[in-house]
Amino acid sequence: MTGNSKQKKEEKAKKEMVRDLVIFGITLAATLILLMEFPDRRGAVISTSWNFFLEMILILPAVMVLLGLFAVFVPKEAVVKYLGKTSGIKGIFLAILLGALPTGPLYVAFPIAAALLKKGAKISNIILFLSAWACIKIPQEMVELQFLGLRFMLARLILTVIFVIIMAFIIEWIMEWDDTGGVKNAV
Repeated sequence: MTGNSKQKKEEKAKKEMVRDLVIFGITLAATLILLMEFPDRRGAVISTSWNFFLEMILILPAVMVLLGLFAVFVPKEAVVKYLGKTSGIKGIFLAILLGALPTGPLYVAFPIAAALLKKGAKISNIILFLSAWACIKIPQEMVELQFLGLRFMLARLILTVIFVIIMAFIIEWIMEWDDTGGVKNAV
């Protein structure tokens, strides 16, 4: 790595850290203002925040271990082949399947999506993966089947898949479109 590119990476990392701290500060200030304005909600806010913090502490270490294993054992070529620019329809189905299988909170999917993106997955497949994680879960479909019936489950599932695919391609197109009207590399 050349000195210039290393310096640019360090500058980018500093800018991202400052941005994250600013966002955290704004969120903290807004929370404090709202708590002063609505003191009767203080207990619920503190309780919910503490429970979310504990959940994160319990889940994130396992996610980091899985991401480390993913980085080491899944070659970039495999991600490019199955989820990259030339993956076609098999990439669409694989992204939806990968998102629909696991259960867990959505915030677990974001580091996984970032790792897939770094390894060469195309943006539309990342959007499909995240959308499937959020709204197409196999256990969720079984609960829908049990309580709402086969017709409802299939109608919601089919419409969700159709509109998630449309949304994924629109988002990919928007992200690749440059301000000057040209296409740029989004990754």
